[in-house]
Amino acid sequence: MNPKSIQSPTRLSLSTLAMGVLAACGGAGSGGIDIADGGIRGTGSSVGPVSGFGSVFVNGVRFDTGDLNGHVQSDDGIDFEGDLDEGMILRIDGEWRDDGQGTADLVEYDDTLRGEIIVAEPWDPATKTAAFNIYGLVVHIDNQTVIKGKSVNDLADDDFVRVSAWRLPNGEFRASLVRVRPDSSSVTFDSENEIEVEGRISNFDPDMCTFTIGSITVECDPEDTTFEGIDISELASNPFVEVEGNFNGNVLWAREIEEDDLRRYRKGDDDDIEFAGPVSAAFDPSENTFEINGLTIRITGDTEFDDGLSSSDLEPDLLIQVEGAFLGDGTVEAEEIALREGESEVEGRVAVNSVNSSEQTLRIGGVLVQVTPLTAIVGEDDRNVDFLDLGGPEEVEVSGIERTTTEGDIYLEAFKVQVDEENADGGFELVGRLRSIDLFAINVLGVSIDINAGTEFDDTTYDNLQDRVDNGERPLIEVEYEEPSNGNFLAEEIELEEDDDD
Repeated sequence: MNPKSIQSPTRLSLSTLAMGVLAACGGAGSGGIDIADGGIRGTGSSVGPVSGFGSVFVNGVRFDTGDLNGHVQSDDGIDFEGDLDEGMILRIDGEWRDDGQGTADLVEYDDTLRGEIIVAEPWDPATKTAAFNIYGLVVHIDNQTVIKGKSVNDLADDDFVRVSAWRLPNGEFRASLVRVRPDSSSVTFDSENEIEVEGRISNFDPDMCTFTIGSITVECDPEDTTFEGIDISELASNPFVEVEGNFNGNVLWAREIEEDDLRRYRKGDDDDIEFAGPVSAAFDPSENTFEINGLTIRITGDTEFDDGLSSSDLEPDLLIQVEGAFLGDGTVEAEEIALREGESEVEGRVAVNSVNSSEQTLRIGGVLVQVTPLTAIVGEDDRNVDFLDLGGPEEVEVSGIERTTTEGDIYLEAFKVQVDEENADGGFELVGRLRSIDLFAINVLGVSIDINAGTEFDDTTYDNLQDRVDNGERPLIEVEYEEPSNGNFLAEEIELEEDDDD
């Protein structure tokens, strides 16, 4: 994984999509968004980050929460749908259809971590990466992490945050949401259990009922601590657990100890499941299985791979979405596997009159951007941003996947649209696969960009890029470019983003 940070997001209302105009995303070369007949696709559990509201959008499906009156099951100070943030990893029990609509019978949320941070790697504008420690536990921020409460540039030591995240194979975390608490003693995330940590237990002392998670000592009491889904006798085997409580000096007193967040992926009353997460164990061709979110996933000849994926691509930390069904042995037979890892980006001002509400598209620097139910549109300072608000003077950054329609048209399917307060400076920047190059122009993300003697090549040369394209490669490059008065785009700098083609 190459984590990338993103700046402060906020809420998107996907009310314009409520009638299911856009449904599940198509794979590369599929022609984009699939519109289906609305038949029942699954009845079971859907686990993934929130991408929008007007009920709740998870894994590209709009789940109607009307029967729940907006109620959310949680013990983290989250009671209703209005308390949720984009990026929170929810479990929804219910049903979903091919038209992108569903009905929720249960909406459940649980923080992964809560507490004060120490910034380990400040946001790097070049690599777009960041990381922090929370009581010795490492959290990575990438280009799909939602940051709320302040800008990622302003994250500082001692900020108090709530984190919704996936655990990585090395025990670190990949954040889907980081919500910074305001500087107000009257504001709490959970008045009963202010601190929450998750990780593998070590140094368990059964006589003292103490153990270590990360860099802190946890103290429990067999009489007063609530144990859920795990018995105190099981702590000696050093399991992964979740602990909620409050500090007494330097010791965290545990009010509640339960199984870690992998419990949200367990089979419910029905067999079907769809979920997002990073691969934890690579595909084993001898068993036709891989592991993710504590589940063993089986691949069959009927498993559909989207986005140009294949079983050999299923390596640790790759963020994917899986749809399948539980088998009798507790494994999941995959029906469809899609990529959720965005490698392409474009940044700049939205082109005048390019926002198309019926098609949910816009253009930035010539790049056609497609918004879907998986897209989170976010803005600074918790400002609400609607799709139709786009097109102003603000700087807009889009991250997602490059796709090609059946007609050969290239577009960027957005996972996140980040809207900044500052006005765009007129320049553009993109990251994408180089499709063609000659002495006069390059083509990236479906945009022809002129080059001339003033174009600077960084970490590469014109000849190197041409040789790679001639050999059938599509190297990932970053391009800074402008739009001169003649209406053509002109590259100022071209930088190679990788040393080998994926």
